[in-house]
Amino acid sequence: MGNFTLGRYMPLDSPVHKMDPRAKIGAMLIVMIAVFFPSGWTGYGILFVIAAGMILLSRLSFKFIWKSMKPMMFMMLFLMVINCFVIKTGTLVLTLGSFTIYSDALLQTAYIVVRLLLMIMITTCLTATTKPLDMTLGIEDLLSPFRKIGVPAHEIAMLISIALRFIPDLIEETQKIIKAQESRGVDLKEGKMMERIMAILSLIVPLFVSAFQRADDLANAMEARGYAPGETRTRYKVLEMHGRDYILLLGAVCVLACMIWLSYFR
Repeated sequence: MGNFTLGRYMPLDSPVHKMDPRAKIGAMLIVMIAVFFPSGWTGYGILFVIAAGMILLSRLSFKFIWKSMKPMMFMMLFLMVINCFVIKTGTLVLTLGSFTIYSDALLQTAYIVVRLLLMIMITTCLTATTKPLDMTLGIEDLLSPFRKIGVPAHEIAMLISIALRFIPDLIEETQKIIKAQESRGVDLKEGKMMERIMAILSLIVPLFVSAFQRADDLANAMEARGYAPGETRTRYKVLEMHGRDYILLLGAVCVLACMIWLSYFR
């Protein structure tokens, strides 16, 4: 859990850090859409090269990105097992008694894993290069056209920003609770199924109590500073798009167009 880096801002001096948050969020959404097009291994290879290039341009280490991927490995393994049980088409690859594994199951799992890894790389790059306050302002500006139909743009942006901001804190709090429970003799790794469930409950309950306490403290702090949802607010920092931001958006659109072409016309 301590390896979970999603939502953690890294204060580095890079061209990506200096870009407008609206451009980065917009580019991320466009590339995310491109990831879901069935563009084949050629398309996924192009997306991986682009994502790796953005990571290098952001001056982030691949070790930092890998830390955000490690917690997802169990889910990827689980998906592979499920696909091996469900998908029974393609070429027979392996037979273990009555259990058979087909090529389509492995191929489908590989596609899902690659998509998840690309999404984690892109999302981690965004959160690591964008300050929480800038993220809030960017999301609010992108949602501002929907205010005409009653969408609370500022409140939604604030909720997303707070959620991303407190992910690392909750992970750290979970680690502290695990160590405290282990010091009291609670075994979270061994024992019968019911014993392990009870051990996990001893972890979840104090974690929820701590999360609600943090939420209450945050609400009190915001009220003490005069925060009122729905009221007209002024800004100290005004976002402004530059040439590099438009280039980033144009590049994301070109990537999407390339994935569409590879999906339908290759």
